[in-house]
Amino acid sequence: MGKLTIQELEKLREKAREQLKLRTTGETRGKIIVHMGTCGISAGARDVLSALLEAIEKKGIKDIIVTTSGCAGMCSREPMATVELAGQPPVKYVDLDKDKIVRILEEHVIGGKIVKEYALGIGSERVG
Repeated sequence: MGKLTIQELEKLREKAREQLKLRTTGETRGKIIVHMGTCGISAGARDVLSALLEAIEKKGIKDIIVTTSGCAGMCSREPMATVELAGQPPVKYVDLDKDKIVRILEEHVIGGKIVKEYALGIGSERVG
């Protein structure tokens, strides 16, 4: 990766300020956690995270926080992400790729419908 320009640093700082504002003022509908342990990264979690961030930016979504965590303990099901929307139980999605995470964003986060075919668990319950 080359050196960042002043303009690129300013853009990064502004994005960080927006995320901090969301976290401190509580103006969020929820968050999406992409699991980025070693197993997740080797399974493609970086591509999943990049596709998610790109889709959120394209759609102009400002009230969802995207964050990362370590291993969720199910290495064979990576890449994984957890969707936590306000007032709803968290949903853990498994075996993800770029297309699947964008579909989850569109159907679950925006549309309110859990994508059951990729969901491993809802709250503490297991799907199917």
